[in-house]
Amino acid sequence: MPSHTAPRPASGAESTPIGYFTAANSADVVIARMEGCPDDRLKTIMSALVRHLHAAIKEVELTTEEWAAAIDFLTRTGQICSDWRQEFILLSDVLGASMLVDAINHDKGGGTTESTVLGPFHVENAPRRALGDSICLDGIGEPVLVRGRVTDEAGRPIPHALLDVWQANGDGFYDVQQQGLQPEMNLRGLFEADDEGRFWFRSIVPQYYAIPHDGPVGRLLIALGRHPYRPAHIHFIVAADGYEPVTTHIFMPGDPYLESDAVFGVKESLIATLRDLDEPAAAGAGEAPKRVVEWDFRLMRRRAAPAEPLS
Repeated sequence: MPSHTAPRPASGAESTPIGYFTAANSADVVIARMEGCPDDRLKTIMSALVRHLHAAIKEVELTTEEWAAAIDFLTRTGQICSDWRQEFILLSDVLGASMLVDAINHDKGGGTTESTVLGPFHVENAPRRALGDSICLDGIGEPVLVRGRVTDEAGRPIPHALLDVWQANGDGFYDVQQQGLQPEMNLRGLFEADDEGRFWFRSIVPQYYAIPHDGPVGRLLIALGRHPYRPAHIHFIVAADGYEPVTTHIFMPGDPYLESDAVFGVKESLIATLRDLDEPAAAGAGEAPKRVVEWDFRLMRRRAAPAEPLS
């Protein structure tokens, strides 16, 4: 005997007879089985998912072999995931789902910095670094100074905002992709802006690179006739007390993949300028940068939660 029993339907569940499952009424029958779901939001999401999934299967008249191949693809996508590689995020990114969710949830307006995808290689607890430090620990690549300010919507400085920064190396790999080959926490850092909201640090000029394409998602891109390249960029998460944080990139101008980013992450407002540095820059450890990227982040003040109605 099994050690557990299935939950009994809630009172009133499946009370509306709609007949046996057929190709014609398939979605309605499955959705009817959710009648007793106590979570209205979950029921709404799953009902929409079932409705669109069944409609797609009917539209293309999916074969048994094609459905088996889809299940095998998802199985292999899960199997390749690890502590540092998230193939499902990659799949979401290349299908445009990540950017669509971002667009729906972060339509801020008001001239604040636009958001874009987090990507699969963010690492929690990046090391704190002093303003002016370099995040490039191996000294490989063309040095660049990155500087700017963090302000509110009106351009007023936000003191002591935190900037979580990360990027790929000159060969297009993040440190977690080359453990043992790159220094740990290479090209990552957490910086605190000064009293005037200013920040500055040293890095390398980013280069375009290919997303991981040696797994199921890469093979899907090849089958679709798509390339795996992302334009050159630096990742940021910028946060401050009382303000909505922003997860974003700044992109390098003139990159050949700006208009065909494999994960659809480019927004025109996020394309920076890269210019020669007019004034001398302190070298600190390593070669002094001769180029500079200047970028200001504008954060939206966090809206107060609506007051609870009086009882």
